Amino acid sequence: MKEDIAAKTLKLALKYADEAEIYLEKEDKIEVNIQNQKVDFAKETSSYGLGIRVIKEGRMGFAHTTDLSKLEKTVENVVFNAKCNEADPNFYFAPQSKYPKVYEIFDGKIRDLDMEEAVDFAKIMIQTAVEKECQPTSGGVQAGYYHTEIANSEGVNSQDDSTYFSGYISVNIPDGEGVSTAHESDASRFKDLDPEKLSMEASQLARDSRGGKSIETADLNVLLQCDAAASLIFTLANAFNADNVQRGRSIFADKVGKEVLSPVLNIHDDGTLKKGLNSFTSDGEGSPSQKTVLIEDGVLKNFVYDLYTARKSEVQSTGNGIRSSFADTPSVGFSNFIMDFNQQKEMSEIENGLVVKDLLGAHTANPISGDFSVEAMNAFKIENGEIAYPVSKAMLSGNIFEAFTQAWAASSKTKQIGPFVLPPIIVSKLRVVG
Repeated sequence: MKEDIAAKTLKLALKYADEAEIYLEKEDKIEVNIQNQKVDFAKETSSYGLGIRVIKEGRMGFAHTTDLSKLEKTVENVVFNAKCNEADPNFYFAPQSKYPKVYEIFDGKIRDLDMEEAVDFAKIMIQTAVEKECQPTSGGVQAGYYHTEIANSEGVNSQDDSTYFSGYISVNIPDGEGVSTAHESDASRFKDLDPEKLSMEASQLARDSRGGKSIETADLNVLLQCDAAASLIFTLANAFNADNVQRGRSIFADKVGKEVLSPVLNIHDDGTLKKGLNSFTSDGEGSPSQKTVLIEDGVLKNFVYDLYTARKSEVQSTGNGIRSSFADTPSVGFSNFIMDFNQQKEMSEIENGLVVKDLLGAHTANPISGDFSVEAMNAFKIENGEIAYPVSKAMLSGNIFEAFTQAWAASSKTKQIGPFVLPPIIVSKLRVVG
């Protein structure tokens, strides 16, 4: 990446605007796709793009480009866009700041990874599933090196280099007249994933899920494995988004200082988490990454803010202005949303319950009320603290906010799925419809 691009573009933008911000992004990525028991395709791509935001007479404009020979045209576009928008006193860019040190988010082995290594990873997943008499139906490997740079007219100049590696496989195995299916995935900042372990876990789950029995409708304690828990927590997390709070879309809007969740639960968002999949020195606006306490012993302490929502609420940004890419403007989001329980329960303590690997339909949950009705995938009945039998079909319904007033960790081990860092979680008395 040319080191002077940000400075050059910033200087150019300030000829026509009062304030300006430049966001540069470069990504080198390898993708391998698995389809029907074979590597379907593999490709290497490199992308490079630049996003510009300007403020002119209180109006914000945005434009982006992948063609560095057309910077002047992009600046013309962004200034024109600003003139077309309404002025807003809450528009501003990040002030110059000191940035934290963020550890272990870069692995040179991934940056230097060749296609053959990624394909071999996929082939090992396929072969492992076949050896377990399962058919791999889909899956893949992604690996990438990511460089970002933010510079603005306030003196901000922040750069990050990071890597990621992920693997996924879905399998099925004959089950009577149908099939039993299961999947497994994992992601890391390092090239430390085990393809055999991933595939083995998916294959074993598919095998164990065969011969599912029906279940009677009842209110049961439910052990949500990490994938299932993360699906539901997406709805819970949105209540901590300051934009939702300001728009009246958060059930927590007026409850700071009150107990809203289980007293054994602590939640914080930490953009500086060691090895965190979303850890960087700054957010997508150039605000320093930080740890923000959201829940302490069940009590609501704070929300997450970007620059715009922070100014509206007359507080400081929490470093949660998140960009999906150079082609998008930042908005409030989460870095590493960490759920930490002070108390742990074991499956052996559940006399009558259900353990669930994943959920289908969690995206249909009401984001404001928290009501949900979802299908349990790879579920097993718990009787007297032990797995009794697989369940063929079950629906879970309830309210996410009520469910997490009585919740405990089911293990000390955590997994990161998207922004969510969490253990398996036991929730009390969900409605299970057989």
